[in-house]
Amino acid sequence: MKYLCLVYLEPGALAALSLEEQAALDEASLAYDRELERRGHFIAASALQGVGMASTIRRRSGASVVLDGPFAETKEALAGFIFIEARDMAQALEIAQGIPVGRYGAIEVRPELDIG
Repeated sequence: MKYLCLVYLEPGALAALSLEEQAALDEASLAYDRELERRGHFIAASALQGVGMASTIRRRSGASVVLDGPFAETKEALAGFIFIEARDMAQALEIAQGIPVGRYGAIEVRPELDIG
């Protein structure tokens, strides 16, 4: 089964890290991706640019409205994702606990909805 691990961080949370800490986190994240790939769990991963670069599209009554920003009702914003393969939710949660950037925010684990 496939699971999406959504990485949420408060904007600027990683900016407080030194350049060395940022580089170490990047390397740890890439190494974890390679480890998941070696173990057959990795599908895809990517970091996202900050919320200042985001736009939200809302379709209502046949019309689209494009707004700047994500407009979420939370301090944390989506910062990236890892798409994984796991036998069940328990294994997906175990894998998500190893995501290095989780030390600075939250990881939401959600199963893929197979719509055929």
